[in-house]
Amino acid sequence: MADILKGLNEQQRAAVTAGDGPVLVLAGPGSGKTRVLTHRIAYLAQERNVRAWHIMAVTFTNKAAREMENRVLGMLGESGKLDGLSIGTFHAICARILRVEADYTTFTRDYAIFDTEDQLAVMSHVVGDLNLDPKTNTPRSLLSKVSAAKNELIAAREYQPSEYRDEKIRRAYQRYDELLRENNARDFDDLLMHTVQLFQQNADVLERYQRRYQYVLVDEFQDTNIAQYTLVRLLAGERRCLFAVGDPDQSIYAFRGADYRNVKRFAEDHPDAQVIMLEENYRSHQAILNAAMGVIDQNTDRTKKNLFSQRKKGPLATIYEAYSEDDEAHYVVETITDLVSKGEYKPGDFAIMYRTNAQSRALEDGFRRANMPYRLVGATSFYSRKEIKDVMAYLRLTHNPSDNVSFERIVNVPTRGIGQKTIETMITWARDQGMSPPQALFMLLDDKIDSPLSSRARAALVGFAKMLQEWRRVRDDLMPAELISKVLKDTGYISYLDDGTEQGQSRIENVLELRGYAERYNGLPLVTFLEEISLVSDVDTPEDDLNRPSLMTLHSAKGLEFPVVFITGVEENILPHSRSIAPERRPGITEDERQEGIRAVEEERRLMYVGITRAEQRLYLLYATMRSLYGDSRSNLPSRFLYDIPDAARNGSDLPRRGVTEGERRSYQAMTTWAAPASYLTRSEETPKSSAKTRFRGGDVVFHAKYGEGVVISAKVAGGLEQVDVMFPGIGGQKTIIADFLKKVES
Repeated sequence: MADILKGLNEQQRAAVTAGDGPVLVLAGPGSGKTRVLTHRIAYLAQERNVRAWHIMAVTFTNKAAREMENRVLGMLGESGKLDGLSIGTFHAICARILRVEADYTTFTRDYAIFDTEDQLAVMSHVVGDLNLDPKTNTPRSLLSKVSAAKNELIAAREYQPSEYRDEKIRRAYQRYDELLRENNARDFDDLLMHTVQLFQQNADVLERYQRRYQYVLVDEFQDTNIAQYTLVRLLAGERRCLFAVGDPDQSIYAFRGADYRNVKRFAEDHPDAQVIMLEENYRSHQAILNAAMGVIDQNTDRTKKNLFSQRKKGPLATIYEAYSEDDEAHYVVETITDLVSKGEYKPGDFAIMYRTNAQSRALEDGFRRANMPYRLVGATSFYSRKEIKDVMAYLRLTHNPSDNVSFERIVNVPTRGIGQKTIETMITWARDQGMSPPQALFMLLDDKIDSPLSSRARAALVGFAKMLQEWRRVRDDLMPAELISKVLKDTGYISYLDDGTEQGQSRIENVLELRGYAERYNGLPLVTFLEEISLVSDVDTPEDDLNRPSLMTLHSAKGLEFPVVFITGVEENILPHSRSIAPERRPGITEDERQEGIRAVEEERRLMYVGITRAEQRLYLLYATMRSLYGDSRSNLPSRFLYDIPDAARNGSDLPRRGVTEGERRSYQAMTTWAAPASYLTRSEETPKSSAKTRFRGGDVVFHAKYGEGVVISAKVAGGLEQVDVMFPGIGGQKTIIADFLKKVES
């Protein structure tokens, strides 16, 4: 007993030794939640003499499951007390249950589990079977809707579309389900949903597992979805020995189906639950915790935690005002160089975090200019991302028609009906003609030239050849950014990326960021831009060297910790993201829309909270007075979250910001319900405005083929392409749409 409780603080000890029945452990960041879980398992086995095969512990990643198992083994050793213990992910445990109980399902015991690539292949067949337009009904977007339904435990036969335009989702879901069954296969969401269905439809099976798993422990409870919550409630049964550890303040995965309100549901479903708070933080000093609490305490409908650390002294949070994203990157690199040169830290002690993947471009360029190695966590280098390589391949082929690699990469991207067999035939024919495939491509423009291609394949290639010919004709007359805009417009590449998912939106943002960066090459030939990108992208950044600064999105940072943390782009429209604050800008919103907007901003605040609490010793929060992002240069206001940080927790009582003019203040407050603090109101310089004329104005009603009718918030021209911010009531959110995809609705 003494060994198991050794080193635990009073709150941790109370959690580990809690009696039977429901227990909810609200664990603040860095408070030792994994320690509590593992010690709880050891306590049950050693002190309560619970047989290990009666214990189930579930978490979200294989890495976390292995860590838990190793820690328990380290405490109990080879005593045999852990024989039969079930520790694993939700999906792994459900997969085992479904194989054992296959006779109660419509699948055999040797069913296959389809991964994401397999699922996309099946959904592609669905799109063809149902004669859906693959451009407006991409397999990825349909899978996203099906996954959301499964996470809510809505089976294919039960799916009821809320609007007629969603009828295609119902049909796609049913056909997708049929194809999975024909292949004796399940996807990852099925593992959860089918296990819940197994238990709900077979009382004897459920009773068997309730007798076996008498103690159910759940890690990261705030990240569970409805299916996972229902599953553990069913298993807990009447014994109700459900031990849930989590922190709703760190719930940042709503886009994956996670529902932080499951913590509240737990309390409502178990009013007699023991609730234990883990508030002592072992990671950060008190000033960092005070900054974090200042931010998160603004969220409503939450249980407040008073985070504290035994380390009372430490540097205050540094808030830095950069002029631009390049200045921001320069400050990060210079600060790291300075702290490393003083011998205070190693390069691997630093983490640089940001809200969106596209922000990594300026930071990566800053590190490359300084010849400082770095590593990307959970992402691909900006210039190595597929969408960036696609656009660059278009430009390289436009510049050099002998570039076979670029030709093969994009000849059928987006899909033009040019299959692999056609490409192989084209390559062979070109070789016979003594030329490269791109050169032979132009020969097809002459109707008199014979080729071994079918009429359909030739027509598709001729269409591509005409576009390429036009780009080559205008390449010397257009700026690099303008040429990118033309390529995007002619190919429909933005629409191709826009699959209705968060990942699709991120890919669009990356392409727009590349186009915006190309504006710096105005007045220079295309070849200069191509050479520059080739040079900066050809840098070795291996992932296996940990002694280098880490770049990552805030979503990727959860669960990690670093001595020094930089959070960049702490500005309105970035953190919180423009999509999250969109409802604030829309006049006449309904109460439901207003509440949805509040929830969106609160998730952004939780994201900021997660970022702050990754820091052990030093914290830097940066914003830029002028930022070029997604091809748009604008002056964002500092994030509202910065003003939540108490004066005593930051370096100075006021933000280092000169404020805005009265006209800018009125303009901004017309866009958002959030009132800028009084310290904003002294800035004299004007916010740059684009002089280019736009087709759309704020207030215009427009129609989009995928999102339906919407209201224009603003429009701007960047890189020769008009971008329109539109609020779409049908999806309850804002989208940035290229003007060519919008049609004005006349009143």
